[in-house]
Amino acid sequence: MFRRIFLFVFTVITATTLQAQPFIGEIREFKKMDSISAPPEYSILFVGSSSFRMWADVADYFPSHHIINRGFGGSTLLDVIRYEKDIIFPYNPKQIVIYCGENDIAADSSVTGKIVYKRFKKLFHDIRKQFPHVRITYVSIKPSPSRWHLRNKMVDGNKRIEKFLARRKPSPPPHFINVWDAMLGPDGTPMKDIFIQDNLHMNKKGYAIWKKLIEPYLSK
Repeated sequence: MFRRIFLFVFTVITATTLQAQPFIGEIREFKKMDSISAPPEYSILFVGSSSFRMWADVADYFPSHHIINRGFGGSTLLDVIRYEKDIIFPYNPKQIVIYCGENDIAADSSVTGKIVYKRFKKLFHDIRKQFPHVRITYVSIKPSPSRWHLRNKMVDGNKRIEKFLARRKPSPPPHFINVWDAMLGPDGTPMKDIFIQDNLHMNKKGYAIWKKLIEPYLSK
């Protein structure tokens, strides 16, 4: 009887703990991969949400660079901050490329562009404290057809982050990469043919646009 009660309580506690740690399965998988084959130092670390996670062949787009892809789930900036000790700090990268912020706005109607900026600012300073001389590059929130109704918040968040990065002292200077404008058609709305059926994630045409915009900013 005692054993059954113990197992029940253990199961409940475990389930509750996992619920309090979103994406923990993916984070553990990253750790497992690293334990089997540790990524080389001074690589370029891509970190953020599913637009990076689904860019599974990102290394093929940038053959002259060694890329570590640590995009996970439908993560928000809060999630990246939560797991920064697991997916950022263990590496010794020469550059960190971030794509995140879109899900923050989409997941919570109370989140504004200003809140996204404040969350990014927290992540930026955390990284700067750990890696004072690593280049930080932010890929702007993209325009997604399924989230076009949220565009004003997203544009506001992009503008605030761009201004923040422009004011940082060079050590080295951070980058802001504007992918928003390049993903709009002549009518000023997101191009439909660069997304998969969910109208949220990109196909090869979309990633080709990102490659062209990101590559000039990657550290040699």
